[in-house]
Amino acid sequence: MHEKKNTILVVDDEPQIQKMLGILLEVENFKIIESFSGKQAVRMCVSLNPDLILLDLGLPDMDGKEVISAIREWSQVPIIVLSARDADEEVTAALNLGANDYVTKPFNVEVLLARINAALRSCMVRENGEPELCNGALRMDLVRHEVFLHDKLTAFTPKEYDLLRHFMTNRGKMLTHKEILRKVWGAAHSDDTTYLRVYIGQIREKIEADSGAPVFIITEPGIGYRMENVA
Repeated sequence: MHEKKNTILVVDDEPQIQKMLGILLEVENFKIIESFSGKQAVRMCVSLNPDLILLDLGLPDMDGKEVISAIREWSQVPIIVLSARDADEEVTAALNLGANDYVTKPFNVEVLLARINAALRSCMVRENGEPELCNGALRMDLVRHEVFLHDKLTAFTPKEYDLLRHFMTNRGKMLTHKEILRKVWGAAHSDDTTYLRVYIGQIREKIEADSGAPVFIITEPGIGYRMENVA
């Protein structure tokens, strides 16, 4: 079985809805994190950087539309509203505030999954201009969160995937230790260079023909790392 890939933040104060969505989405290979309030959801979006948010509008501490506004101040993470409110003005308001899609409860499971996959795909294309990144024999499928080397699927943990994606997106650029750590792990880990070195070693073992003489990820002594453009 593949590791769970895309992380979905489910924001809903009804435990039964959380349980049902958790079962549904985990079967589809998504990693689920739960929030039962709006303020908690905003904090978790900052700290956990989910790939997509499923958002109910009727939250105990604030309206879901306020959550959309708060997140859109700094993030373009896909947001799909999942709400029992079906009035046109609610749908219009949520979409105008920055929601990517709106699904009413009760919902069709297949339709919801299709909307989720479409939103993830659109996000990857918007961020990278294409749904995959390639560098020589190395290829990343950004929709399915999979890595291929010489067209062979190679297992990556979620954090290894995030780190490799950062290098692939910025290939050819010299990246400092602090910049990499802040981007991939968050500001609280900006000085954990030993931690970064361990992960670089793990990735090299998976993508380099000789991890002791890397051609993909090159060390810039005392500064950071650079991913070379490989033919």
